[in-house]
Amino acid sequence: MESSKTFTRHIEFSPLTRILHWVRALCIFALIITGFYLGYPFLTPEPSMKLYALARGWHVIIGFVLIGATLFRFYLFFFSRGSAQERQSFPDSLSASKWIAILKTYLLFGTHPKQNGAYNPLQLVTYTFLMILIVLMSVTGIVLYMHTYHEGLGGALEPLFKSVEVMFGGLAQVRFIHHCTTWAFVVFIPVHIYMATWNAVRYPGGGLDTIAGGYRYDEQKG
Repeated sequence: MESSKTFTRHIEFSPLTRILHWVRALCIFALIITGFYLGYPFLTPEPSMKLYALARGWHVIIGFVLIGATLFRFYLFFFSRGSAQERQSFPDSLSASKWIAILKTYLLFGTHPKQNGAYNPLQLVTYTFLMILIVLMSVTGIVLYMHTYHEGLGGALEPLFKSVEVMFGGLAQVRFIHHCTTWAFVVFIPVHIYMATWNAVRYPGGGLDTIAGGYRYDEQKG
């Protein structure tokens, strides 16, 4: 006789959270492409440098879209009712037993432990590190922006971010940090995609499934 399994469905990520995830993902991809071209314009330059200017223009626009989406994401995470499931992940990250269990899971020594929030401890730490990278890339990007556009928004931002430039050790060091942060994203993206896919395949109902559909499906025991 075939045995049937019963699952309960609950929402894990709100529609706004999922939209912002994909908006930021597309922005990061576009910024990496345009950023590398700005660093090394490998195409034959025109006398007017229109292609380079176009790449820089899009880089700036997409960069501010990423900053806006990230600020909105911060607001949703800390204040939105739809992100309550995410905020419930913090207690698990302070539990040594949860850390041991999830590390055993990823090392294929154990099964996935029951988690109370949207993220297991390793995911929460990883995503926190990702947000730090986005903030670092945004801040250094603004410093580079204000040195290119001295009037309008660039002029308004300069008094606010000049101290950041000094703190980082000057404009050359800011550019170096911005470049290193880009490479950190290049390394993170394939690892993130692999782990999210692996988690969804090995433990259906979580991982990649939830950021696409928003729902988690938990099997009922007994």
